[in-house]
Amino acid sequence: MSTLPCAILDDIMTATMDITRARIAATEPVIRPHIRRTPLVQADLALPAAPVTFKLEMLQHSGSFKARGAFANLLLRQVPQAGVVAASGGNHGAAVAYAAQRLGMPATIFVPDITSPAKAERIRGYGAKLVIAGSRYADALAASEAHVALTGALAVHAYDQAETLLGQGSVGLELEQDAPGIDTLLVAVGGGGLIGGLAAWYAGRTRIVAVEPEQSPTLHAAFEAGAPVDAPAGGIAADSLAPRRVGELMFPVARAHVERVVLVSDDAIRQAQAALWSHLRLVAEPGGAAAFAALLSGRYRPSPAERVAVLVCGANTTAVNFDS
Repeated sequence: MSTLPCAILDDIMTATMDITRARIAATEPVIRPHIRRTPLVQADLALPAAPVTFKLEMLQHSGSFKARGAFANLLLRQVPQAGVVAASGGNHGAAVAYAAQRLGMPATIFVPDITSPAKAERIRGYGAKLVIAGSRYADALAASEAHVALTGALAVHAYDQAETLLGQGSVGLELEQDAPGIDTLLVAVGGGGLIGGLAAWYAGRTRIVAVEPEQSPTLHAAFEAGAPVDAPAGGIAADSLAPRRVGELMFPVARAHVERVVLVSDDAIRQAQAALWSHLRLVAEPGGAAAFAALLSGRYRPSPAERVAVLVCGANTTAVNFDS
């Protein structure tokens, strides 16, 4: 059960499912005691837009921005004794497991077999039950839905849930307060919970550019079709940016407030990971480095005076091996 007074819950979770700036602002103080305010770093990397502002959301609890949406779900919704269930490529599962542990709730996390060992280990480390189901996020989701039907546990969707988007939108609230002058924000996209929340927060006041791997063009395909549709789900960032299709809730927000989608290659993502480590000593998983890959590869070319921010959204990787 949520510990919030009913009046506060009613103010935030009205009958509408709209994802708005006002509802994000109301959600942020609810989750604030449980999340980190992640820092910014400005760096001149000899790029057209310099310096670039990096929002270091990979320093968030559980290693990614996903903790925000996880806490929003567990604090704003009624959680039964059976606890919570999530399907995930890894980061969402780790976030739900972390939030459930902190709030004293049981959690069961379903992941595909492509989930990285680092993410699986995080989930187990937070005390959740980990179940491997299939080879793609969609397989894990189907298995989690069957578990919900059997147990009555609360399903916490990785991106197509209002509370998830409201929690992720708090990244925008922080970023606007700490870097109010940015012109453009580059954001990696999988299911769209993060960019949906950010687009709702900025609502056209800052240019939002989506970045996706060429092998997982979920939002790109949705924009072309005019609605969420199935897309290829592969590539180096498949465990975080390949859910097959974007969410229904985020799509109207993205269509209204995301300027464009930029596609990047796996090689560009690897180069972005290497550059973040070599120049800034920042560890980012492939999905976490994808937004920077658009800038580094030239797929997104800012004007000389353009003030660009890049969201580094996840760091659950074993790419840096200190044992060697």
